[in-house]
Amino acid sequence: MGLRFRKSFKIAPGVRFNVNKNSTSISFGGKGLRYTINSRGKRTASTGIPGTGLSYVSTSSAKRKNYKTQAYQSQQSLQARQRQLQKEQEMERARLEVALFENQCEIVKSIHQESDEDVDWQHILTSPPPYPPGEIGPKEKVANLVYNQYKPTFFQRLFRKDKKILAQLELEIVQAQMKDKADYREWEELVHLSERVMAGDIDTYFQVIDEMDPLGDLSEFGSGFEFSTDSPEYMEVEFDVHSQHVIPTEEKSLTKTGKLSTKQMTKTRYFELQQDYVCSCTLRIARDLFALLPLEMVIIHAYDEQISTQTGHEERQLILSIKIDRATLLSLNFDRIDCSDSMNNFPHHMDFRKTKGFNPVEKIEK
Repeated sequence: MGLRFRKSFKIAPGVRFNVNKNSTSISFGGKGLRYTINSRGKRTASTGIPGTGLSYVSTSSAKRKNYKTQAYQSQQSLQARQRQLQKEQEMERARLEVALFENQCEIVKSIHQESDEDVDWQHILTSPPPYPPGEIGPKEKVANLVYNQYKPTFFQRLFRKDKKILAQLELEIVQAQMKDKADYREWEELVHLSERVMAGDIDTYFQVIDEMDPLGDLSEFGSGFEFSTDSPEYMEVEFDVHSQHVIPTEEKSLTKTGKLSTKQMTKTRYFELQQDYVCSCTLRIARDLFALLPLEMVIIHAYDEQISTQTGHEERQLILSIKIDRATLLSLNFDRIDCSDSMNNFPHHMDFRKTKGFNPVEKIEK
């Protein structure tokens, strides 16, 4: 006969804690009515009449009921699908968060690979007018042709719509004349602009930069620019980096189960991305200015907000000063270079440490 292990402890009036070999339980009540719940979820209610020997015991399990109606069965199925959908949505959001993080890291290292198309000012200067002076423009010719070829149909004449149509065609001739004149004025303005650019007019340089906004997409990163020069041979640019608004400070990845994992980016990784961003922007600035204007040199000074070791406060400090010539820049393979290493192709001032980032530097001489 096997031994049975069981202990019972009174922990409060009418409440006992029971321990046996396979489970534990807690009981409530007295001799007439007692309720027991064990660690397996089994519930037992016993009801008896003291002194009679009569009693009734009912047992229930914590297990889920097997519902018979279609409505309850459908509810269970729908709830399971809802939980699965929520899980899939969470995983999709996690994948998107990681993709956005990785994309941002790639963008800050590849800004220099994008560039505006070259403006051929000589070609514009020698381009012919949209039509010979004193003659009818091409748009007006087409409008006149449509007017002269118009023949009203029987029903248009019957309902007197032909006069209305002719009036509309006459209006379109006037509008075509205006468009032709606008095209001619635009051509004249571009020719005069190209004349001034080719002549090295500095004021025209600034007009072109202002109107064509070559670095507009970099401004979306929070960057600011200031242009200056006293010679048509070069352009000097002061560039505010604002790297704290561009470089992510947290790394995001997916766990094996597809959940989002976020952790603080290491200083080394952050500083490497910061250097790549500054150098990539520097190359892009030079490329766009050489594409827009007949310059031979672009001098760029990159500034960022950094903690001053003298004051302990955040201050605007020069972190890169570089002089880029057209010939050397255009000889680079922008799809394959390391933008930070490429700074060594040009005279520059940059003091960078992988574990500390940028230190302040002096402006390079013109």
